[in-house]
Amino acid sequence: MKTLLLLPILFLLPFTAMHAAAKPNVLFIISDDLTATAPSCYHPDAARTPAIDRLAGQGTRYTRAYCQFPVCGPSRASLMSGYYPHGSGTMGYVSGRKQIGPDRMTWSQHFARHGYHTARVSKIFHMGVPGDIERGTDGADDPASWHERHNSQGPEWKTAGDSELLENNPGGTVKVKGGNTLEYVKADGDDLIHSDGKTAEKTCELLRKFKSEPDRPFFLAVGFVRPHVPFVAPRKYFEPYPWQKVTLPRKLAGDWDDIPVAGINYKTSVNLNLNEEQEKKAVAAYYASVEFMDAQVGKLLKTLEDEGLDKNTIVIFTSDHGFHLGEHDFWMKVSLMEESVRVPLIIRAPGGQPGVCGSFVELVDLYPTVSELCGLPVPGQIQGKSLAKTLADPTHAVRDAVFSVNGGSMLLRDAQWAYIRHGPDGTQGRQLYDMLKDPGQYTNLAGNPEFADTVRDMDQRLNRRLAEVRDSDIMREAGR
Repeated sequence: MKTLLLLPILFLLPFTAMHAAAKPNVLFIISDDLTATAPSCYHPDAARTPAIDRLAGQGTRYTRAYCQFPVCGPSRASLMSGYYPHGSGTMGYVSGRKQIGPDRMTWSQHFARHGYHTARVSKIFHMGVPGDIERGTDGADDPASWHERHNSQGPEWKTAGDSELLENNPGGTVKVKGGNTLEYVKADGDDLIHSDGKTAEKTCELLRKFKSEPDRPFFLAVGFVRPHVPFVAPRKYFEPYPWQKVTLPRKLAGDWDDIPVAGINYKTSVNLNLNEEQEKKAVAAYYASVEFMDAQVGKLLKTLEDEGLDKNTIVIFTSDHGFHLGEHDFWMKVSLMEESVRVPLIIRAPGGQPGVCGSFVELVDLYPTVSELCGLPVPGQIQGKSLAKTLADPTHAVRDAVFSVNGGSMLLRDAQWAYIRHGPDGTQGRQLYDMLKDPGQYTNLAGNPEFADTVRDMDQRLNRRLAEVRDSDIMREAGR
């Protein structure tokens, strides 16, 4: 494990012990590529996630939380910087620093300026999986955001065990090869062989260390890389998920006939040459990876309780974006369909009551939310909305719609409609789904004359939302 200690001048600011001790700690946990339908507190027939479920039963679980860009790098840069991807120019696999400049503070920097000790364990800003994890390198991390940072090196697809490459391998003769590929390893050995096992161990060590320093509140960000491909986990986590018992999503003949070419995902059962057995094995391996990740979350929460830190620590659990598991024959992320953009989100605050919130919320809302909960001023230029009121009143509505982008494609999703526009003014096509009647998004109504007024209305609303997103200090300075 690679460990770096950084003390940027920005962080060397005085604060009183009394003032610091009164502030709650923050434990921010983010999984990689975790779709909202995978944890059992969201979908009881999916993966087994007792740790996440228990956290959900103690805090507020959000059923309509959405990422702002269904790709790791820009999504993480957006939520950590407090700016929408189209507001900051963060359009690729980069940290937010290049886009927001040296003077604006990321979420963790803001906490550091107000007396918090900030630490990162593993992937918070973008890291290549498996590449940066194999090398134990920082990826596109932002050094100015942390007092200390720790990487969790792991063997990934090179782990000893039973392995199989699923994509473009009809005869099963090609060995696993790493990269952004659909493959799995039923690994020999225990949790600590793997990056996420090491991440949990290091985080628990830090929690015990921070317990001995009660006069200094902490902001501890923890990134687990599973269930991102390759699906690597100790063998025991695969046992509850025999692939033969997997039920695949509904397949509809001619499903793609009404989807614009720009709306067909970059990874599909067609271009990956997957047969039904391989599809089922992919879903089973994904769930095994989710259960492995959940076990690591459980270790963190247990240590938090064992050290008595849970009484004054805000815990946030989420994912950077969703993941397709064969819906519409799509796989992985990138698309703006529901499974790719919706994420699990749970917030547990000390003294809070459990609840389920159905308001639309966005990942960009986390920065202002946790700032408010900790009694910190909320920077005026960041673009999210605080969710603090929903912790006391889960029926409180924060947004009536959510906004997400993928390059030149944009999504506006409200209680009834999911509207996707591809290219400037829809030149590459449009998609419209009635989410009340068609939650699986099988019938694109955008070309149906009966819904022309709805398309026009959603288009205007999307333009207004885009104008609001672009009305940021960053965009004004850039002259965009």
